[in-house]
Amino acid sequence: MSLNIDLIESAARRLAGHVRHTPLLSSPFIDDLVGRRVLVKPECLQHTGSFKFRGAWAAISALARGKRPEGIIAYSSGNHAQGVAAAAAAHDLPAVIVMPADAPLTKIENTRALGAEVVLYDRAVDDRDEIGARLAAERGLHLVKPFDDEDVISGQATVGLEIARQADELGIGRAAVLVPCGGGGLTAGIALALGARAPDMAVHPVEPEGFDDMARSMRSGRREANPRNTGSICDAVLTPSPGTLTFPIIKAVCGAGLVVTDAAAMEAMRTAFTRLKIIAEPGGAIALAAALTQHARIDAEAIVVVISGGNVDPSVFATALTRPAGSA
Repeated sequence: MSLNIDLIESAARRLAGHVRHTPLLSSPFIDDLVGRRVLVKPECLQHTGSFKFRGAWAAISALARGKRPEGIIAYSSGNHAQGVAAAAAAHDLPAVIVMPADAPLTKIENTRALGAEVVLYDRAVDDRDEIGARLAAERGLHLVKPFDDEDVISGQATVGLEIARQADELGIGRAAVLVPCGGGGLTAGIALALGARAPDMAVHPVEPEGFDDMARSMRSGRREANPRNTGSICDAVLTPSPGTLTFPIIKAVCGAGLVVTDAAAMEAMRTAFTRLKIIAEPGGAIALAAALTQHARIDAEAIVVVISGGNVDPSVFATALTRPAGSA
């Protein structure tokens, strides 16, 4: 595999001037709850509301190296969809996005508003990979996978480059870095970048309870599948199984996976809003949830938390804010 720090740095150069360098935020209240310094990387402030714009731009901008396709196709529950739609439009390419019919309405509407054609499917019975491959062949479209693509992973890895630089500026060396994990593109990318630029930082994937395929795969040493594809409010990180490219990386270089409940994710959404004034979606908040509820298991002087996205339906966000405090 050619995925290394040189490919990541190349992606960073292509992303320069097109992505937001999100800050590291802190709150004395959160530090007190966790018992150590906690720094939050809010990729919910990224273009299209999630880190996915980085990988989409990295992959689509890399197409300049070869033959220009008729358009772009992707499959996604919403964040990759919006990232690809925006990046494709900026490169004057049409985009077709295959999305589950039960994806948050906000994500479906935003994807269409960004100019993409949306094809809905039933994730309980339909095969999104088959749908995407068929449409790509019929229309001459280039498939941008959500995580199993070296250019996509290298784009997501630029989050890790920023964390390394920002943490160094703050005098932080040894830290645990908690990352929301679905297929593993963000986790693998950050781990590779930090391994090269901040090797004393240990990356831990975080998943929703009942959909912890990456944590189980790390324990067994082989790719495990989730028993179902629906049933958690954390839609952004629900994937059938770890990626074929991402799993070997995560298995080799990451620390143990952490698992949190939906209720803990909702409580973390409220904490992010009340203490940091940012909006996180449930799947995007699970790393903060892990820091808040499982900090006793984390052996590090400081914790860096990635909030991966903020594309949440207003009704879900209202529910998170109005739940009884401490009900996680």
